[in-house]
Order: sequence, then C-alpha cells, then structure tokens
Amino acid sequence: MSATMSGSGSAPCRFAHYFVVCGIDNETGLEPDALAGENFDQSPLKRTFKSKVLAHYPENIECNPFDQDAVNMLCMPKGLSFRTQRDSRTPQFHSFLITREDGSRTYGFVHTFYEEVTSPQICSAMQTLHQMHQAEHNASAHNCPSSSSSSSSSSSSSSSMDSLASSLDEVESPSSTSSSQGGRRSCGCSGEGYDSVRDTLYVSKAMCLITPMPFMHACKRFLSQAHRAVISHQPPPLPLESYVYNILYEVPLPPPGRSLKFHGVYEPILCQRPGVGELPLADFPLSEAFRLLGVENLVQIFTCVLLEMQILLYSQDYQRLMAVAEGITTLLFPFQWQHVYVPILPASLLHFLDAPVPYLMGLQSKEGTDRSKLELPQEANLCFVDIDNHCIELPEDFPQFPNKTEFIQELSEVLLSFGLSPEGGSSSPDPTVGSQTSALEKELKNTSLSELVDDRKNGNLGGEALDVLELLQGNPTLERLQALAKRTGVKVARLEALAAGQKAVAEEGVGGRSPAEEEELRNAKLNVQLREVFAARFATMFADYESFVIQNSPDLESWLTNREQMHNFDKASFLSDQPEPYLPFLSHFIETQMFATFIDNKIISQWEDKEPLLRVFDGRIEKARLYNVRAPNLRSSVYQKCTFLKESAQAIEQRLRKIDHTAIHPHLLDMKIGQGKYQQGFFPKLQADVLASGPTNNKWSNRTCSTQRRVDRHRQQNDHLVLDNDLKEKYMQEARNLGKNLRQPKLSDLSPAVIAQTNWKFVEGLLKECKMKTKRMLVEKMGREAVELGHGEANITGLEENTLIASLCDLLERIWSHGLQVKQGKSALWSHLLHYQTREEKNEQLSESPVSNGQEKRKPESSVGLPALRVSVIQDMRHIQSMGEIKTDVGRARAWIRLSLEKKLLSQHLKQLLSNQALTKKLYKRYAFLRCEEEKEQFLFHLLSLNAVDYFCFTSVFTTIMIPYRAVIIPIKKLSNAMTTSNPWLCVSGELGDSGILQITKNVLEMTFDSAFRPHTHISIAFKCQNLGKLTTVQLGHDNSGLLAKWLVDCVMVRNEITGHTYKFPCGRWLGKGVDDGSLERVLIGEFVVPCSDDDGGRGSKTPPLQRSPSQIRRISITSLTGRGNKPTTVQIQESIGEAVNNIIKHFHKPEKERGSLTVLLCGEGGLVWALEQFFHHGFRSARIFQKNVFVWDFYERTVAFMENADQIGDLQETPEPPGLNSESFCRYVNAVNNMPRNIGKDGKFQLLVCLGARDRVFPQWLPVLAECPVVTRMYEESALLRDKLTVSSLIAVLETLHDFPITLESSLTKSVEL
Repeated sequence: MSATMSGSGSAPCRFAHYFVVCGIDNETGLEPDALAGENFDQSPLKRTFKSKVLAHYPENIECNPFDQDAVNMLCMPKGLSFRTQRDSRTPQFHSFLITREDGSRTYGFVHTFYEEVTSPQICSAMQTLHQMHQAEHNASAHNCPSSSSSSSSSSSSSSSMDSLASSLDEVESPSSTSSSQGGRRSCGCSGEGYDSVRDTLYVSKAMCLITPMPFMHACKRFLSQAHRAVISHQPPPLPLESYVYNILYEVPLPPPGRSLKFHGVYEPILCQRPGVGELPLADFPLSEAFRLLGVENLVQIFTCVLLEMQILLYSQDYQRLMAVAEGITTLLFPFQWQHVYVPILPASLLHFLDAPVPYLMGLQSKEGTDRSKLELPQEANLCFVDIDNHCIELPEDFPQFPNKTEFIQELSEVLLSFGLSPEGGSSSPDPTVGSQTSALEKELKNTSLSELVDDRKNGNLGGEALDVLELLQGNPTLERLQALAKRTGVKVARLEALAAGQKAVAEEGVGGRSPAEEEELRNAKLNVQLREVFAARFATMFADYESFVIQNSPDLESWLTNREQMHNFDKASFLSDQPEPYLPFLSHFIETQMFATFIDNKIISQWEDKEPLLRVFDGRIEKARLYNVRAPNLRSSVYQKCTFLKESAQAIEQRLRKIDHTAIHPHLLDMKIGQGKYQQGFFPKLQADVLASGPTNNKWSNRTCSTQRRVDRHRQQNDHLVLDNDLKEKYMQEARNLGKNLRQPKLSDLSPAVIAQTNWKFVEGLLKECKMKTKRMLVEKMGREAVELGHGEANITGLEENTLIASLCDLLERIWSHGLQVKQGKSALWSHLLHYQTREEKNEQLSESPVSNGQEKRKPESSVGLPALRVSVIQDMRHIQSMGEIKTDVGRARAWIRLSLEKKLLSQHLKQLLSNQALTKKLYKRYAFLRCEEEKEQFLFHLLSLNAVDYFCFTSVFTTIMIPYRAVIIPIKKLSNAMTTSNPWLCVSGELGDSGILQITKNVLEMTFDSAFRPHTHISIAFKCQNLGKLTTVQLGHDNSGLLAKWLVDCVMVRNEITGHTYKFPCGRWLGKGVDDGSLERVLIGEFVVPCSDDDGGRGSKTPPLQRSPSQIRRISITSLTGRGNKPTTVQIQESIGEAVNNIIKHFHKPEKERGSLTVLLCGEGGLVWALEQFFHHGFRSARIFQKNVFVWDFYERTVAFMENADQIGDLQETPEPPGLNSESFCRYVNAVNNMPRNIGKDGKFQLLVCLGARDRVFPQWLPVLAECPVVTRMYEESALLRDKLTVSSLIAVLETLHDFPITLESSLTKSVEL
C-alpha cells in the first residue's frame, strides 16, 4: 500500500475522516449569496455573502468522498456573517449530517468563531456597500417617508418560496433592531453602520470535523480546545498540525462496547461506544430536546415522525435543530426514518420544502420572525415545531400514541430523577466556549506535554507516548526547534518542568474527573435511560410481531424479485390481536415505510446476517419473554414499565470510569521550518503536505485494515454464494424504495437540470405511490385477491379502511401542493377547488344559466319516483361548505374527497377540476405533477379503479351533520288503490338513529314515467335530520280512516340527497283492518341499491356483503307459502336456522364499530325471524276457515288461552301441578305484545315476540311449552317439526348459543311494549 493511501485505506476505522476550514476567500472577496434569499434592503453587515472551503485534510477518502459544496453549505448555512467591535462575537457550535443516496450518514461538527478582517480590499468593499446603502435609504426616506417597506408590494406576485426566503430575512438581528424606532429599521445610520477608519471588521470562520459516527461531545471538546489555542496569549504546546494529524490518522474508532481516551490541545477527551447488544450510539443530549420542548410536546412530535408526516423544526439556533432532529430519530429504535432528512436546511435550499414527500427538516429562524409570516408550500399534513417558543402545531386527524398518559408519566419520572423538569425549562444561555482568559491562563500552565506520560497508568499504548518524550529529551535537533520556537513566538515548556510533571501526574491517581467529564457521564446515563423507555414501549407493542410475518419465499433472490407483489405482514390478524385503545395508532403505523423496511429486514435475516437494530430488538423481546411469559392471545393494554434502566446506565458508567484504550499522543511532525507562524486570534494556514496522508506503520490501523480485508473477503464469498452482488444491490434498492419517492436530495449540485431531475423523481414517486395505494384499497375491499395474497379472511375492518382513506387524502394533498406558484390557505386542493368554484360561478352569472354548461351531469334514476340527482364538483363543494362542523380548509378538502369517493365520483370530479387548463397553468409551475399530462392521466385512471367497490367513508365519519333525505312510497296499483284516504306516516331508522315519525300529507300523488313511458304514481316526502348512517329499517303505517283505507304497498325507497345512496325497503303486503294479517303498521328491512348506469330504473344490483332484506315474493303472504308447492324441506329449514344463528354470532365477534345492523340479521331475509317462521310453518294446518287465513300467531294465542284456562281449572280443582315458569313467561310476553297500542298485525307480532325472546334469552325455554301443549295436535300435522321431540331439543341447543351475547333491539321494533 502506498504511503499516500495509508490514511484512506484505514478510513473506515478512523475516528475522523476530514478536518475542514471554511471562511472568506481574500482573493475572490465579497460575493453576495443570491441563493440564500438576498434582501438588499438590509444593511450590508446583515447581508449574506458566499463562504468557501479554504482547506480540507486529507484531499479525499475512497469510502467517503469529500463533497465540497455540501460541506461548505452546512458548515456555514447562512454564508459569511460580519460583525464590528460593537457586536457580540461569541463562538457557536453546531453539528450537521449528510445523508447519502443509499441512506448512510456522515456527521459534521462545526465550531464557528470570528476573526479580524485584515484584507484592506474587503474592508473598503464593505465601506462602499455601506455608503451606497445609506444613500439609497436616505433617497427612499425622502421620496416616501410613510412607506416602511418597498419590497412588499412587488413580492406578492413572486412564488411562495421567494416569499418564504424574504420573510426569513425581514427581521434583523438584535444589534440592528436595538436602536430602531417606531418599527422602522435604522439601516445603518448614525453609528450603526461600518466605517473602515473607526471600526474593526470581523468575519466568521468555521473549523469542522467530519466523522463516520456521531461522537458529538468528543468533537465539540476537541474543536473548542483548538480554538482556545488560537485565541490564547500563549502558543499551543505543539503546532496545531500535530493535533489535527493525530485526530485524523492516529485516533481510532472505539470498538463496540469499549471506551477510548485521546488528547486534545489541553485536556484528554473520552468517548465510548455501546456494545453489540445495547442501543446504538446516540451522543446528542436528549436532555436538551426535552428541556426545549417538554415531554408532552416531544411525544406528540415523536408520534408524527412515526406516522411519517412532514415535520418542520424551526429555531434560531442550528444546534437546537440538530439536537431535536437527532434526538427524535434516535428514539425511533428499532425503526429508522426512511425519507428526506435535512436537520439544517441551508437558506439556498428552501425549495426542498416543496417536496411532496414525508420529510424531517430544520429551518433557521431570525430573531423576532413571526410564524404567521412564514409561507410554507403545504401544511395539510405538517407538524410545525417552534423550538424557541416551546410550541407545536399538529396535523388534523391525529391518532394518539398508545398509553400516552402512562408513557409521559414514566418519562417524567426519569427526567425528575436527573433533576430536570418534565414541562421543559426556559432556554438557558449556552456556556461560552472558553472565552474567559483568566481561567484559560490557569489551564495553560499545565501544558499538554505533561499529560503525555498520563498513558503509563493505562498500559495500552504507553510506548508511543514515551517515545515522544524520549524524542524531546535526547533528540539532537531540539536546539534547532527551540531556536525556531523563539523566532516564531511558540514557547515549548522546559524539560525540567516536564520531568516534574511526570511525578505530579503519577501521584494524582485515576479518580480525578473534570466537571465536564461528570456532565458528559450524566448526559450519557440520562440518554440511555430515556431511550430504554421508548424501546420498551415498542418491545411491548410488537412483542408478537414475528407471528404475523409472512415468509413464503424459498430464497432471497425469489423474494427480491417478487417483493412488490407480495404481502410480508398479516396486518388484519395483527390488528385483531391488539388492545382496542392501540388500534387508531397501530393501523396507521403499520402502513408506514419504516415499518415495511423493518419487516423486510426481518425476512432478509433468514438468508443474511441480521441488521444490527433488528438483532438488538429481537434480543430485547427474547429477554422480556424470559422475564414475564406473555400469552400471545392475551390482549392487554395495561402499561408495562421498562425494567432495563439501571443496567443500561451501569454499562455506560463502567466504560467511562475505566478506559479501555488510549490513542497515540499528539507529537511533533516532520514539518518545514518557518511555516505555521503563531499569531494570536488568527487560525494559521496549516501545512497541507504533512496532513495529506497518515502513517504507514500504525499498529491499530494495520490491525483494523487486515480485519477489514478479512471481512471484505468473507462478504465477497457470501455474495457469490447467494447471488450476483450488483443484481442484489439493484433489487435491494428497489425493494427499499417501494413507496418511497426520494430518499435524500443532493445538497451540493443546485443546477436547474438537477432541480428538474429531482422534481421528475417526485412526479414518478407520487404516481407509483398512487398506484400502490389504490391497489391496496381495492385488494383490501374486494377480499378474494386479498385471501390469495395471504390475508386470511376476506374482510376489511372499518379502522383499516379509514386509515387507507386518510392516507389517500394525504397523498392527494401532497400531489396538489407540488409545484404551487403561490400558496393560499393550508390545503392546496381546497384552494384549487375554490378558484374553480369562483370561475364557474362567474361564468354562470355571465351566461345567466345554471352551472351545467356541459359539466354538470345527472345521475341516472336509481328507482321509479326518485328524481335524478345533480352531479357536479361545485354541488358537492356546496354540501361541504354548508357543514358548520368542519372549521378548516384541510378538513373541508378531506370531507370533499370522502364524499366524492363514496359517490364513486372522485376520478370524474378531479378530471373536471383539471380540465380547466388555464387555471392549472396559473396556479402551478411547469414541473408540477398536475401539469405532467401523461402522469396525470394515469393518476386519474388509478383513482377510477376505486369505483369498483362501495365506500361509506363520508357517512360513517361525519355522524353529527344534518342530511336531507327523500322517501318515496310506491303502491301496487294493479291490486289496490294508488292512493289512500287515511293519514300515512313514516319513520326511517339507521345505524346512528331515527328520523322520528314523519306525517305524510294525504293524497300527495306524484306521477313519473319510466324508460318505456309507462306512468307510475307514488307518494314522495323530503325531510332533513341528523345523519342516520347506513339505513336499516322503515316503519310505515296509517290511521285506517276514510273509505279507501286499505293500502297495498310495493316498497319504500329512501335516498340520502348528499351521497346519493339509495335504500329499498320491500313490503308487498297490505296495510289495513280486515285484510292480510290486519296490520296498520309494518317494520320494513332495507337493502342498499347500487344505481345502474344503463337506466334500468328500479332494478338495482345488490351488493352481497351489505344487507339483504326479505324478498317481495315471501312478503305477499307468508302463510300462503304452504299452498304454493315450494315448501322447504326439513333439512333446508334446519340449515337456515343454523346459518341465521351463525351470522349473529359472527356479528358479535367483530369489533364493535364494525358490526353493522343486528336488526337485519334478526328480521331481514335469511334472518332469525324468517328461519323460525319456516320452522313453525312446517306441517302447519293453515286451511282457510270461513275464508280467513290462519297465522302462527293464532296458534300462540290459542296456546296462551289454553294455559290460562288450564290455570283457572287448576285453581278450582286445586290440582298439585301448577304450570311451569316457562309457561308463565310465555303468556306474559304474548299478552304484552297483544296489549300494546301499535297495530302491527299478526306476522309483526310474531316477529316482535321472536326478537324479545332472543333479547331476554327465553325463547328456547318456550319451545317445550309449545311442543307439549295439546293445541299443537289440532293445529299441526303429525310430521311437523314442532311435534318431533329430537328436532325441538336440537333447536333449543342451537338457540341457546345466543345466550352469550347481549342482543339489543332497535327502538323501531320494541316501541310501546310493556313487560
């Protein structure tokens, strides 16, 4: 290996990869930074100027190529900033990270300080700029003294991104606002500006370490010590090159589970790395994140991150942005954020906020900037975190984290044990970075050379340190060095002092720890305990996740090839196994990309080594199983506290108390004499040649390199065994990018071509996401395909459906906010709809005609008598606008999407909206998704596929709104009068309530014509009431007054006038005294009618899963079944009873919110009443006696009469056999039904009795009473099922299975019954 490559060869195991210096380039001078949203209205001292990477060492590393643009942008996100001697020049520390396209990360740690400007050209350029600015300012003040802002009017037409940039620059920093009066800027007048004679000019400069792992504390201490060496009166013990060389080439990464000590300029620095079974390294202090935001806010933001929303952090301080972003992402263990992650967004990259994907970004605010002035491209799904003001804005429809209260309580206890307030404290000022000279002088007395011997106590790598000491003591070139030192002002401590220092250090002992080290240990212990609490929550929630992973591929290659078509996780079964309170959160979370990647990693671990996070997490679950055996079927939402807190903190403490490794000490390098002159307050120009490459004979680098080669060789062998590496990488990237649009934008290249390519990726990603979401919604809803894909039962829970629809709403919002010209309101989709509405209404007024002009369609009539509904985008918008319950634009947009989806008009409506191309061009930039014609067409086609299934996503969500309904009563004209002289009434019931009794005006006959121009008469009534949900029953009756009181009703049709959903309630029976069963009131069971596109009137095709109701044929007269020759067999009757009971049992096994109507299962077609009716009609002697029908209810009445009669005879004869309790209860129920004021007819009474008997669990007890009563022999033939003891006892056993369930009846059935 060549000498120049030795540094890069061992790069993967080095502590730091690069040392970088950024600042002003004296040769190019002042260059305004146009990308950073320049505001020329500001004083020149406050403007943004371009910074440059002045030097970086080494030149390049193969495994981590140096990205100059990205590093420069993130080291100085605001560019250069200038100060004068009047301003505060406190050094600042911040960190950043660069995420590469493959998802791997590199960390940067930056120490920014101010250095005096020595270039006369730059000073005079600043003076000129200031004079020009002052002249302009005076002129504008003279011309228009009242106007305070000249740019506001011109900016209104600019894009939202430009307005965002200018709003960030509107308010100046404290030094300029302190003397401004009446809200006007002083703009550098009278002593506030810069005068090259009077003022000293300072400019920012940054030192940066780029490392492969986030050792934040260690890097911060190293950089602050390097800065102390620059500003100190005394020169550092060794040239700065020695320390930079040491950290770049001689300090290794600590091995897992070990600690390391290395030396800065003045003090030793410690760092430690967690072991293989511990939580991964996280060195950013979580205490800072909790202090800034408080526990509750942090848990809410954490939930938003888990649900992959868009999270924007907002603070003046870069390090705060980084601390919160890194803090939250480390808490995600075992999951990992899979989307755009830019904790510090440079001002030049504000267009990234336009990304229509989930992101976690940090935006720097200027002091005093008002949140209301911040124009963000999209806010429908945004979590906005104002760190400095301790407040957050959450998206709407936001599910809470499971056991949130107990979780917050446990976190608060951990914080309190470290003396921190759970509410978060006021921001304490950051300690200044070693600026007090008195303390500095004391520390300088004990020079770092005396610490070179410190290593003898540890015995790991002491030899090198002693070699350095010997070098200094006995080297013949020492005189030359000392002479050089005198000339350059560098003072090397006397060798006597060094020897004396040896003794002092030896006597000092191991126990002495600096306050900084104690603070670091405390932070590390708090970090790990807080992270353990979060990890324990996931270990509890996903303790049984492995049971639901679907592993059905024989090898990795076939799995990767078919990844997109396969379901890897049985979501429905997993959710059914979870406690009810967890479901709203979990149903959303298991749809995220981070969960999908976690499951992918689990499946890949069959063939490869486990991914590190997964290995640790699975270990946790195993450990928890050993401690407390959790039954897999036990659904418990009882909160379980974390049990690993103490041992995890102890592991860290042990590592930091006993150091495992000590790195080689900094030492003199073979440098050219006369270079690197020390000058207080100025960072020297380092000698590039000595820092270009590392040593060739370094023990640890050789050792780790050989290990690395061994690992590489092993990996290559594995790759040949499994499959070709390139192919595998391609598959893996495709598999990982499923559902993801763009992992990470490139920070460095900002050419228009790259921005266009990025936007094109967004468009492709959005289309792919749309395809996947619609497919998933169809698969879940349609069932059969879902079963083939390993879903188990072919049903979708309401919760899952709601989650999928919510994510579709989110996708549409992201599509509509991509490439917006100017943002208006929080919802881009609703804003577009409002623009469309305004234009259409204007056109309507101009043409003095309805909105129709070719755009409005009428839905085909779903049945005779129901007038066609108007179908238009604007009509549905007006419905939503009239809903007072919805207060926000985001809510209105979501309601409109749900309504359009329920009406099967979503694709049609959006196509209509986008057909106004002039409007789309006005609202959207050329690259926007909505202006890519081919992709837009495919997108609308995918949405059109959703019309294949029925959704009730509007009706089931907006349960409290007032909805207009229309009911139509259709008589059978051939057999009876089309009208009645009596006073009819109607009561409509649904899953959410009933309409109350609606009186219908007499003889309100309407006539319509069907497609064959046949006339139809009917009675129609329109009414408005609170949302009834899915309709279940209609009560129809009249008061039997007048000459033409008898009325033969075919059916009742009821339509929801907003959604267009129509229900048919078949009747086919008479209402009137002395006809049929004498009923004046009937309860009809509804069926959902699917409107047919080919105008075939009332014939709607039923959708089997919803509701079935009694067919018309049966309803003509149940009793006459016996004379029709289509009698069911005994086997069919028994099967129908079994099926009816099974359906009721299944109903109760569904989650409560998803059960639907029990009334349909009791009284509808194939329901319990219908099945028992068949049973009682079997062998029933229903011959007409004097032209009268005999009903089952007649048998019941005679049975009661016989029992009561027998009871009286018993009383007279005083027989010792009283009738049983079952007989008593039967008589009581039959009499109660007979005595009620409602006139529901004999079949209605039978239905009611069956329902009451099922509810009160007494019907099975009545069967022996009926079967043994002597009346049965008179009214039933010998072969009747009721006279077969075996059949009766088996029926009793079947009906008794319903006793385990609480059957509740609709009030429409039980009204007026007194028991």
